[in-house]
Amino acid sequence: MITILSNIFIKGKEGSQKRKAYGTLCSIVGILLNLFLFAGKYFAGIISGSVAITADAFNNLSDAGSSFITLVGFLFAGKKPDPDHPFGHGRFEYISGFVVSIAILLMGFELLKTSVMKIIHPEPVDTSLAAVGVLIVSILVKMYMAFYNHFIGKRIDSSAMRATAMDSLSDTVATLVVLIAMLVIRFTGVNIDGICGVFVALFILYAGFSAAKDTLDPLLGLAPKKEFVEQIEQIVLAHDEIKGIHDLVVHDYGPGRLMISLHAEVHGDHDIFEVHDTIDHIERELNETLSCESVIHMDPIETDNEEVARMKGIIAAKVKEIHEQMTIHDFRMVSGPTHTNVIFDAVMPYGMKMSREEVKQKIEVMVEEMDGNYYAVVQIDQGYI
Repeated sequence: MITILSNIFIKGKEGSQKRKAYGTLCSIVGILLNLFLFAGKYFAGIISGSVAITADAFNNLSDAGSSFITLVGFLFAGKKPDPDHPFGHGRFEYISGFVVSIAILLMGFELLKTSVMKIIHPEPVDTSLAAVGVLIVSILVKMYMAFYNHFIGKRIDSSAMRATAMDSLSDTVATLVVLIAMLVIRFTGVNIDGICGVFVALFILYAGFSAAKDTLDPLLGLAPKKEFVEQIEQIVLAHDEIKGIHDLVVHDYGPGRLMISLHAEVHGDHDIFEVHDTIDHIERELNETLSCESVIHMDPIETDNEEVARMKGIIAAKVKEIHEQMTIHDFRMVSGPTHTNVIFDAVMPYGMKMSREEVKQKIEVMVEEMDGNYYAVVQIDQGYI
């Protein structure tokens, strides 16, 4: 059904408009299907007296609300940049996905409380064929919803759609457990309605927690994927004028709205206009290949000075004695009548127990202990990848 509707309403759209159209279509279909399931399950829960079915019905009603939130999120995320929001409104999609995950968690807690009360005070459950039929239809519909939300979420790289897919999958498992409980009651007479409700609630809580993490991480500022960083390095370092890169930062302003900044090491004795033209070309290439805006800062370095290269290698090795993942860049030397300043930046990896000041002092001591009367002028940086 989604394929047919997408061919009608999305055909010919590209870029952010295509993404917005997919999100809008899937959200509207989700609202309608969840309302249909709520009506059927609520009716089945009333006639059967099953708390698990009734709770599952209201879970579908909350899913309809979640789909509405996702719809609003895509509509706002698709708005064009304005003077107050020059990077667009793409993060609305992350916010809507997070709100959906909170709704999942709240429903899980409510179902857990109701199920525990059913264990303490069990009530008879009617296992009519009508109720069983409603549950089977619900399982099939939710499996379809989980499939198309996951498929579209993967196609447009949407955390909100993936959260909705996880919600639909949790509903599928929840309804399956309710169906098993009804069949056990029907054929054995053992009432496990409340116990099954607890298992359903725990699964919903797990799904809600996973969805919350997936949508909250990019809002807090998630480290870029290793594959994305490797693509950037491959594109930039493919140009002979670039000798190395550092201080790479990836800013995420919503799906399809990435901005990167980095420092590119270039020959210090090359023509600045030629190097600048190369930098401009790399920025355009990054935009065309990775669909991201980029800002590149040029760092001139000495490439033909053997003494500078030798000292850089020695100090880089000493820095790794502090932590094997530490690196240095922007290395240069300034000789004076009494001593030689070695000036560089050192990058601390995450997880080090030492503070920046402690690392700085340790490097300064290591350099001063070297033969040749050297003095370290070091800036401690924190890596962002």
